[in-house]
Formats: sequence, C-alpha cells, structure tokens
Amino acid sequence: MSTSSGERTHLWQAPALGDVEMLHARYLQQRFAPHVHEGYVFTVIESGAQRFCHRGSEHLAPVGSMVLINPDELHTGAKAHEAGWGYRGFYPDIERVTGVLDELQVSRRGTPLFKDSVIHDPPLARALSQVHQLCEAQASALQQQTAWRQAVLMLVQRHAQGPGLSLATPGREPLAVARARELLDSQLANPPSLEALASAVNLSPFHFARVFRQATGLPPHAWLKQRRLMRARELLKHAASALEVACLLGFADQSHLTRQFKQAYGVTPGAYRLACGRALSASV
Repeated sequence: MSTSSGERTHLWQAPALGDVEMLHARYLQQRFAPHVHEGYVFTVIESGAQRFCHRGSEHLAPVGSMVLINPDELHTGAKAHEAGWGYRGFYPDIERVTGVLDELQVSRRGTPLFKDSVIHDPPLARALSQVHQLCEAQASALQQQTAWRQAVLMLVQRHAQGPGLSLATPGREPLAVARARELLDSQLANPPSLEALASAVNLSPFHFARVFRQATGLPPHAWLKQRRLMRARELLKHAASALEVACLLGFADQSHLTRQFKQAYGVTPGAYRLACGRALSASV
C-alpha cells in the first residue's frame, strides 16, 4: 500500500485468476497522461468522480458508474470532484476474458469489445466490486474463481458489442456433482479451487459451477461454507473449543468462525458449546 498526500494505492496480482492485475486506489491530485493498456480496463468508481478523454471525447464517471476501456485504446484520467476519486480497477489480459467465454463454448468473432466508455449498471458494479474485495481479502480460490466467471459473463452479456450470448441450460450431471461434494467434504480446511474441482469431474470450470448450483441451489463456495458450519456444530457438541474448530475447518481465525456461526444459528460457538455441555450433563 502506498500513500502520498492523502492518496492511497494498492496494486497487486490475483494468482487465483491467472494473475489478473488489480488496483484499489483513491486519488486527489493524480493526472494520468495519455496511455494504453495491452488488455482491458474495467473500473468501478467508489467515491468522487473521474473525468477522462477516450476516443476523442471527454467523459465523466460519477460514483457508482463503471469505466470500460478496450485493449490498446488511448485514454487519460483525472479528478472531476474536489475530493478526487476512488475506484476498484481490473486490468485483465485479453485471454482472461475470452477464456471464460471459451469455457462455455460460446461462438464469437474476434475479441469482445465494449462500445460505451461509461456505463451505469448497479448489479454489475456490485458483482465486480465483490470479486475485487474477495481477491483483496485473499478469499479461497474457489470463491474468487466462481465470482470472477459470473461477473465476466454478466459484463459481456450486457455490454459487449454484437448479439448477446445464449447459454444452454446446464445438464443434471448427478455423478459429477456427487463427486465434487465428496471432494469438498474431505477438504474443508483447504478446499480445491474451482478449476481443480472441475478438472476432477471432467467438466469445464464454468459449466461445472452452473451444474453444481442447479443441483444444490448453491455455488460451490457457499455449499462449502454450509458444510463447514454443520461440521463446526458437530465438533462443538463434542466439546471442541471454538479455536480448535476454526483451525480444523479452515476459518481465517476464531472471530471469523464466530461471525459466520452467529449469522447462521443466532448464537456464538461458545454459547452453543456450553448449551450442548449442559444438555449432556443433564442426561447422564
């Protein structure tokens, strides 16, 4: 994280997404000279407003909007608000976007391109912001990869030039889903990535994610969360401490377990363990 005169920048690569470059920044005085990127630029404006030149015109991107720049397109960047602007930015290579479409066996002609420099699409902005936050927080590869594919598909379907993508309804694939559930259940503390899971059941990652959700009602990472919580209850009933449970099941720490457990069951792990201990004593 670098800071200068109140400006903040955090630039990193997301290994789970094939090293997509990401930037979380807040600028007060920064002025970007005309430049290009070899890949795409997708940004979500979190605060203030940005103005920039692109394709021979000046554009304004207020808070809540998104900026879309195609590969090799010249553009600038500066504040359009006295408080500057803050944003979450993605800088994926072309292959990181086309790869998602290829997984779905979508027929396309060349590289997907975006017509509008600034778009207003709150659901998409939320989806991309969520991906960015997951990557910044170093969430599981399973969660990052699932969210990234969903967000890229939404982006291309809604805003790429040409006809929208038509997706076939996923098949039932019961054996693949059953095998994936076994794998996740056996690796709760260190779950496989979406790509590893899909490879294990001989499906493409995105097709697998859609099949799994159709069968279970949950994406793989959410199903994993529920299994962790169910297993936590079992361990707490047998007097395991919250700290032990958190370590055994892959929670970031005890507070992470406590937060998720209370959201699901309405009580803390400690209170649940104590209640189960009292019930066991009373029955003896």
